[in-house]
Formats: sequence, C-alpha cells, structure tokens
Amino acid sequence: MSKKSWRVFVVEDDEWYRKLLVHTLSLNPDYEVTTYQDGASLLADLHKKPDLVTLDFRLPDYSGDHLFDKIKAFDASIEIVIISEQQDVETAVSLLKKGAYDYLTKSEDIRDRLIHVLNKLGQNKELVERVETLQEEVERKYDFQASIVGQSAGIKKVFRMIEKAVTTNLTVMITGETGTGKEVVAKAIHYNSPLKSKTFVPVNMSAIPRELIESELFGHEKGAFTGATSQRIGKFEQAHGGTLFLDEIGEMEISLQAKLLRALQEKEITRVGGTTVVKVDCRVIVATHRNLLDEMKKGNFREDLYYRLFGMPVELPPLRERDKDILLLAKHFAEAFALDSDLPSKAFSKDALQKLMNYSYPGNIRELKAIVELAMVMADGTEIGADDITFAQKDVVTEVLSEELTMKEYQLKIIKLYLKRYDDNIKTVADKLDIGQSTIYRLLKEESFSQ
Repeated sequence: MSKKSWRVFVVEDDEWYRKLLVHTLSLNPDYEVTTYQDGASLLADLHKKPDLVTLDFRLPDYSGDHLFDKIKAFDASIEIVIISEQQDVETAVSLLKKGAYDYLTKSEDIRDRLIHVLNKLGQNKELVERVETLQEEVERKYDFQASIVGQSAGIKKVFRMIEKAVTTNLTVMITGETGTGKEVVAKAIHYNSPLKSKTFVPVNMSAIPRELIESELFGHEKGAFTGATSQRIGKFEQAHGGTLFLDEIGEMEISLQAKLLRALQEKEITRVGGTTVVKVDCRVIVATHRNLLDEMKKGNFREDLYYRLFGMPVELPPLRERDKDILLLAKHFAEAFALDSDLPSKAFSKDALQKLMNYSYPGNIRELKAIVELAMVMADGTEIGADDITFAQKDVVTEVLSEELTMKEYQLKIIKLYLKRYDDNIKTVADKLDIGQSTIYRLLKEESFSQ
C-alpha cells in the first residue's frame, strides 16, 4: 500500500455486517475508515473526498443504482465496491460497466474476497501515484526556464520561440551545431505542450543504417525481408498521439525523403512488406546541424520536404556566442555533478572562470559539461582552479600510433575515434575520412563477428 493514508467510507445498514467490514478494513493501518448507515449521511460527507466507498446495494433511503450515480457524479475518481445480499448477474454487469470496481455478495468468504479486492485496489492506487509523481518530475525536468540554463540574448530568443511552439501544433525545426542541446529543446517543447502526457519518441537518423531507416520509421511485416521474423511497429506508430523527434534529419538519404514527405502530408504509413494503410497522427519536431537550404541547393535535400518541415524555426546559438551563459552553465553542471556523485560542492576560482570564458567550445554545451565534471574530480580542495580545467583534445595521430596494429585495426580505431567525436554520425565521419559509409558498416560488422 501507499504510505499515504487511504480514506474508506463503509455504507451498510446491517450493524453486524458493518462491524465485520470495519474490522476487516482496520487490519490495515493505512486505511482510515468511516461508517454510514444510510445514503443521505454518506452524500453529506462526500466533500471529505474518500478514496473508496463500500456500498450496500439495498439501503433504507436510496437504491444502490441511484446512490452509485450520485457518488460518481460528485467525483468519478472515487472507487466503489458494491456489496449485495443477492448475486444478481445482470445488475452486477450493469454496475461494472458503469464504473464499479467490483461486485461482492454477502457470503461466508466475503472477508477474504474483500481483502483480495482491496489489495488489488491498493496496488493500482500506488501505481497511479507513482505514474503521477514521475509525470510531475518529467514536467519539472523539462520546464524550459529551468532545464535550459542561460540569460544571453540568444537563449532568450530561444525561450520566446519555445513559448510559441508549445501553444501550436506546427512542425518545429531546431537548428544548431552539434552539442548545443537540440534534443533538450525538443523535449522542453513536448513536455510543456498539451501532448505532455503522451509519448515522446526520439529517432537519430544518423545512427541508423540506410537500409534500415524505412523499417525503423514505418515498421515492417513478418517476412518482409531476411531477418524479419515478426511484425514490428515503427516510430511513427509508436508516436501516434504524441511527438516524433527526428534528430539529424539532414542525414536522411534523398531516396527515402519522398516516403517521409508522404507520411507527413497524408498522416498515414504502410509498413515495409505490407499493404495495409495505417493512420498516424503525431506532432513532428526535427533537428539538424546542417544548413538544409545549402543541402537543398546541392540536391541532397528535397525542396518540398524542406518547406513541409520548416514550420516554426528554433535556432540554437553556439556556446561561444552566449557570453556569460558559459559561467552559469559551468556552475550548474558543477552543482549537478556534486549532487549526483554525492560530492561536496566546489566553487570556481577567478582564474578558472576566466579560463572557461576564453575557450571556444567546438563541442558546445556537451563539451563544457564534460570539462566541468572532470574538473570536479581533479580539484583536491573546495575550489576548482585553472589548472584543474583541461581543454586539450587528444592528438589522434599520437594515440593511434601508440600501438602496433594491423592496417585494418588502425582503420577501425580511427573510425571509432571519429564516431565518438561526431556523436556516431556515420555520414559525417564518412565525409571527414573521405570513405564510403558502407566501409564503416563493414568494418564495424566484421569486428562484432570476430568478438
């Protein structure tokens, strides 16, 4: 049971049965039990908001049906267990359809049956309270004024755009360099919108092999391709009624963009290998670190899809342009790390703050967070000094050549280093290394089979 007391009203005109029910309920210290001999006295006390009413179906002043309707009209969340002298199947079915939790007859085993029902109710109540608590925590976490730290002009503009985005159902396009917090903004929009109680489904387009993207988004039927041993629901269906977040949309192959456009326009999809049209209705938020207008001019992104996605633009400024937000974020990350790691809080020295301000942060907020967490570990006292802050990235060449490996092993190591640097964005890594994406997939697959 929940630690919170559960208020139970017992309505029973038979004194012997009333005492039996009160005794049974009082065995659990979490129950606060109040008794009533008639319906009128119960109705007069409904303002006390009971969690549960055990209702004798035959009372001197009210019929069970009439009293049941009055209780539910006052507060539909009040659970009602009907207790009757007769087992009337038709009446029981009718009341259960109207929302009664259970229908019990006055028999020799009523105590055991009542305890069983109450245990189930208690478990359900605890589960509901837990879900409500988690929902509140999620909403607090993604209160964008709290989760997005900053006071710079650039971030205030982002706040204004989020405020507009949460009140509409327009597609939102979030742009910004890698590490600027695009997914945090997407979640802030979702969890502050009317859809906050629905599902938020994130998809990183750059982390999915090209041949699997269609199945990932739209699902597939059993036997659609080798390895499709069962039906699979895609991300669009998972997000139905909620929000679908397509991160790094600029990495999507142009051959698949037409299918995405159709899904967005028609609000329907067909699973790979299937013929049934499935209706889907979800809000779409997209994000990219690329300039999609440039990609469109190069022929890498469809013009019609671009204008379908454009909707409401939210541009995230790079950290280097956010001035003193750097210091606010650094202090925020230091406090959060201390709390999560059960460490004493540590302040930054003046020199440390100046050093943080002088750095360009190519990895943006994500990099600053890593720098601050390392500094918290490295600082011996209660203050983080300039020497505790490390910016220098490892020299890839020196690190790679520190071991004697085969050429294939060197290739794999370089690929892994670049994947880590560019957040597993295979297309970007392929461009940086001037190799094909298929080469990266092949080497990673060969390694997985050899382990």
